[in-house]
Amino acid sequence: MMDTNVAPADKTPVVSKKRRRQSGRLFGMAWTLSPVTFWLVLFFIFPLLFILLISFATRGLYGGVEYSFTIENYTRFFDPLYLKILWDSLVIAGFTTILCLIFGYPFAYIIARSPKKYRAFLLMLVMVPFWTNSLVRTYAWIVLLRTEGVINIVLMKIGLISEPLAMLYNHGAVMVGLTYTLFPFMVLPLYASIEQLDKSLLEASSDLGAKPWQTFTRITLPLTMPGVVAGALLTFIPTLGLFFIPDLMGGSKSLLIGNLIKNQFLTARDWPFGSAASMILMVLTLIFILIYLRIGGNKKGLEVL
Repeated sequence: MMDTNVAPADKTPVVSKKRRRQSGRLFGMAWTLSPVTFWLVLFFIFPLLFILLISFATRGLYGGVEYSFTIENYTRFFDPLYLKILWDSLVIAGFTTILCLIFGYPFAYIIARSPKKYRAFLLMLVMVPFWTNSLVRTYAWIVLLRTEGVINIVLMKIGLISEPLAMLYNHGAVMVGLTYTLFPFMVLPLYASIEQLDKSLLEASSDLGAKPWQTFTRITLPLTMPGVVAGALLTFIPTLGLFFIPDLMGGSKSLLIGNLIKNQFLTARDWPFGSAASMILMVLTLIFILIYLRIGGNKKGLEVL
């Protein structure tokens, strides 16, 4: 009679092989991510911590930094003067985002609904401005909008105006420059969202008797809302930090939060207050990102962003 109580095979070698494979994968992943991690820690985390440290310091008599702990830099920011600057920055950023959306949505829709052989060319047209330095493009707008600029000269020669229009050095000129600079950041997420839209839903809406505006408001816009929110986020947040466009196109009449921070570091030599303003702006940015994740940050929206 055969003995049926056979001892089970030893699974230790199999388990050890699996562990070795897992450890090898973890090592390979760590080795692959180590350059990126090193870069982020060295050029992002350390400078951010340094700015945070300076924000609690005090300004020296001759513009240096004295490392004595204080929260005066943060309380100083809530002065009505600086709060007005922050409010103006938020308003201009909001209007810039709305303008980019108004002009960018039809443009992205046309690209997404054009024949595939033309889409790459149209997307390239969106990216062409990035081939030129943004500072050079800003000076081009100054040439167009200034008192002796191209637009005023043409309007006066054809008799539409009798004297030059003041189109430069105001909030309107700043919004024009910001809209032009950040326009691609709105178009690209919108295109990615509209391009994924199921055409059969639009055809079904038309077959059921819906008018074009009803189809847009009830189907197209809700389904492309992740792209709208992502584009708004990518436009609104950079607008708060850009300082050279308000400097060049707004002059002394447009002092935004980015200009305030730049002036504190380079002109007033008040690094602690400039660092505190930078940290407050960063907190606001994080709040806007959290709002995006709360309202429009579903899985598809995150893929678009």
